[in-house]
Amino acid sequence: MAKAKTTERKIRLTLPETEIMSPGHLACQGCGASMAMRYALKALGPDTVTAIPACCWAVIDGPFPYSAAGIPVYHCAFETAASTAGGISYALKALKKENVTALAWAGDGGTFDIGLQALSGAAERGDNIIYIVYDNEAYMNTGIQRSSATPHGAWTTTTPVKHFKKGNKKNIMEIMVAHHIPYCATANIAYPEDIIKKLIKAKSIKGCKFIHLYAPCPTGWKHPPSTTVKVARLATQTNVFPIYEVEDGIYKINKKIANPVPVEVYLKEQGRFRHLSAAEVQLIQKQVDSAWEKLVKLEQAFGQ
Repeated sequence: MAKAKTTERKIRLTLPETEIMSPGHLACQGCGASMAMRYALKALGPDTVTAIPACCWAVIDGPFPYSAAGIPVYHCAFETAASTAGGISYALKALKKENVTALAWAGDGGTFDIGLQALSGAAERGDNIIYIVYDNEAYMNTGIQRSSATPHGAWTTTTPVKHFKKGNKKNIMEIMVAHHIPYCATANIAYPEDIIKKLIKAKSIKGCKFIHLYAPCPTGWKHPPSTTVKVARLATQTNVFPIYEVEDGIYKINKKIANPVPVEVYLKEQGRFRHLSAAEVQLIQKQVDSAWEKLVKLEQAFGQ
């Protein structure tokens, strides 16, 4: 009987193989924030110390003395992620451990709203930190309340269906670019290779670096846990969440969609937009198109 031939499969890995974050965390099924941390730690490595304020990740990490992060975690006050990370960076410098990354890891509520003053201060001082906001567009940990990152038209518990969120989402990227820090970037959990590349770059740059990381929340956005990555990808494919970077004032759009998907497709994937009329959907489409055109003009004016 002839011996069965064995073929050796070669798998090309596009992400670092090492896992730092433990699977034993407390995130909801399909949590975009848990994926975000997993990818971030793959890029930054074990020599990282993070400051985490009140947010979903303050719970996801697990109850003391347990921790799923796999790195030292300093739990701090809601508004102090940036200033705490800044303090960590100065302590590391005093200890001559400048190879260790000081990371601020906060949600949109603790960044766009409550923590904006500390973030602005860290940026103005040039604190040597990486600040990552994992954006799920509401205060999810405390009951899905509206934040200034909540997009127009969205249901939250404080903007119910008859009084849905009115007005555009705060443009946190342009706020941080205006601080003249060396590196700002957007990223999306649907594109992990891009996250890894940007965080490796951010780690190599001295000063305050800012990453706006898009992380859907099945609970708050009312979509099945199994479609988290699909929803995230649609956000970029529709230009709702463009992926770009600004390095020393130079704009570069990292993913340009030749034929953008209609915004309606993205909205229909989420129950938080189920109440919108056709007119409201068209309004959101116009807002997205206008924001995209402005970004393209910025790249043309301040790109390479």
